[in-house]
Amino acid sequence: MLYSYNFSNRRRDLSDIFSTVIADEPRFISNFKRVADASHRKHEWCDDRISGRSFTATAEAGVLSAGEGDAAKLRKGTLITLKDDPALFAVEEITGTNIRVSLAGANGSELTSATLPAGKSTYVIVSTPMAEGTVNGDGDETGSCGNVDWNATQIFRKEIIISGTSLAMDYNRSADAMLNRQTAFALAELSRDLNRVALFGRRVEASVNGHGEAGGLYCFATGEGSLAIPANGAVLDSCIINDAAQMIMGEGGDPVQVLCSPGQARVLSGEYRDKLQVVRSDDRRGAYVAVIVNEVNGRGLSVIADPDIPDGDAWLLDPQGLGLANLKNRAICDEDATPKGFDGICRVALGELTFEFRNIRQRACRISGLKKSIEALKAMRA
Repeated sequence: MLYSYNFSNRRRDLSDIFSTVIADEPRFISNFKRVADASHRKHEWCDDRISGRSFTATAEAGVLSAGEGDAAKLRKGTLITLKDDPALFAVEEITGTNIRVSLAGANGSELTSATLPAGKSTYVIVSTPMAEGTVNGDGDETGSCGNVDWNATQIFRKEIIISGTSLAMDYNRSADAMLNRQTAFALAELSRDLNRVALFGRRVEASVNGHGEAGGLYCFATGEGSLAIPANGAVLDSCIINDAAQMIMGEGGDPVQVLCSPGQARVLSGEYRDKLQVVRSDDRRGAYVAVIVNEVNGRGLSVIADPDIPDGDAWLLDPQGLGLANLKNRAICDEDATPKGFDGICRVALGELTFEFRNIRQRACRISGLKKSIEALKAMRA
């Protein structure tokens, strides 16, 4: 080697530094926390057992007819209410998907089990009171469910090169300082690449003839069974956001974030102009971050403007199920890669990782077909 530096013969683990870089990125990637390492190129996980505390049913003569999944949320004795009405009803009997209820407390309402509105209505689960001396199986179930999903690991590589001429110039710093600076640039560039993969990546399992590719949000959270709201050219506003929040909460998720383009963030801020709270703190990061009130449950929703998000889209997210898994012993590291006789120093940062999207079809709702932000802003100014 023609040029030497202090860590020339060392392989450096950059995973902790890289995690900090990701957390500081004002983009979607900052939602991904480190999870257990992957042990195979096809990384599998079990989804969590989450279910909404509301359901849709059709009433007739005190009997509710619900879907199979909704009926499974209830037990004999479960207390429920009709949405937007205080009357309390108790489940008397469950036969398949038919649920017989009786009035448990009027609470000032004029409703009875016989006067429940016909047609589909939304019912809210209050609780399931337990008797003394309960046994296993009496309570509401939670934990991991049998649904297994997977993502493929993807290899990322960045070359860090400093020429002999740059090393020789008097105004440059030491080789160590120059390499650390260029490594920081490489990691920042890698985090932006990861952000786009986490959004748009396709899921491809590695094979003899092909490399692995990690799938992203659009791969996992669109298509059949996904939560979606077609905006049909409407302006992004609180009404659409709360509709999406209600869909996620109905599936058992906890929406806490709006992900959209910077232009759509400006459109949304127009509605909340006099109510906006701009935040820049350790737990809320973004080039543009605002907190608005989720009118469904009264909690705050952080708005993150990511320039990689298509302008016609917005996402409402519960990021609890998002994770970044390094392949075992393949976390991002850098090591010397200077060829013999090369006029300068070469190092390579190399790693293999993937993304977890647990229960993403219950925790993400895509709002598509929004009015372009430039048109919406023009109309607002007018």
